[in-house]
Amino acid sequence: MTPIAFFPIKSFLENLAVRSDNSVLVTSMNARELFYVPHSPDGAPVEPVLLHRFDQPTTGLVEIEPDLFLVSTSNLYTTHESFLHRLDLRGYQPETPVQPEIVYTFPDTARGLNGSCLLAPGVVLIADCFAGLIWRVNVQPGGRDIQARVWLAHETMGYFPGKLKPEQPGVNGVRYAARTHHLYYTATARKLLMRVPVDPATLEAAGLPELVVAGRMGDDFCLDEEAGVIYLATHRQNTIDRIFMDPGDNSGFPQSIVGDPFTEALIGPCSVAWGRAPGEYGKVAYVISDGGTASPSPGGPLPARLQRVET
Repeated sequence: MTPIAFFPIKSFLENLAVRSDNSVLVTSMNARELFYVPHSPDGAPVEPVLLHRFDQPTTGLVEIEPDLFLVSTSNLYTTHESFLHRLDLRGYQPETPVQPEIVYTFPDTARGLNGSCLLAPGVVLIADCFAGLIWRVNVQPGGRDIQARVWLAHETMGYFPGKLKPEQPGVNGVRYAARTHHLYYTATARKLLMRVPVDPATLEAAGLPELVVAGRMGDDFCLDEEAGVIYLATHRQNTIDRIFMDPGDNSGFPQSIVGDPFTEALIGPCSVAWGRAPGEYGKVAYVISDGGTASPSPGGPLPARLQRVET
């Protein structure tokens, strides 16, 4: 693991998106901020650049067209208003001001947007961690004409209101395996990693969710479809776990590739995404961690960070 960028102590880094040039966008949920981290070709640490400060906690990121993103924000713990913002980075140059624009306001049934992924061109799925469901968002080219509806709700996506402190989310991270037509999702409070089949023609759920593995407080993750494995960030459990995508291949005891034994270099890993340079898929990933903001080490929280991880 190589540290690429450091963020202030108590930054609750939530999600990341790797751009085509291997620069990285990072959301800081509690600070309501979106950062740009320049590509570091030699692996030396670089300074993150604040792109924008939102009015609500900042959660998911998804690239809907080359360098055109949707950013999710939600008042998760208060009034629950939830929004999608269009972020256009086509032609972006560092230090250039950007101005995200609200392109969709969710109905009152939304309670807390979290992880998101692209299901197909123009179709995005977004986890709603406190409503216990996944939204389907249809996006027209250009990213301004948007419609949303519930894609799937299931008991495994729920949480335990008032029983865990701090409040732990239900359905959290979502990723689509295009080769096998399955959507994978984590349910943090219930310690579940699930998958559901997807009809490749209609892009609707084509069956009931099934358990992949249990016992880990999974957050976001990335898929290696060539190797048939998942790299899962466990956030409060301070590990990155390697899990088979096929439930039948799992023994019930995930293998931690880092974090067991505990290391202060990886406290609070929240999300994982592959590098986008040639040959990096399945080998080089970027990981964000909150430094213990959600679950501090005995010495207190450390600076949050973005790291480059080579498997």
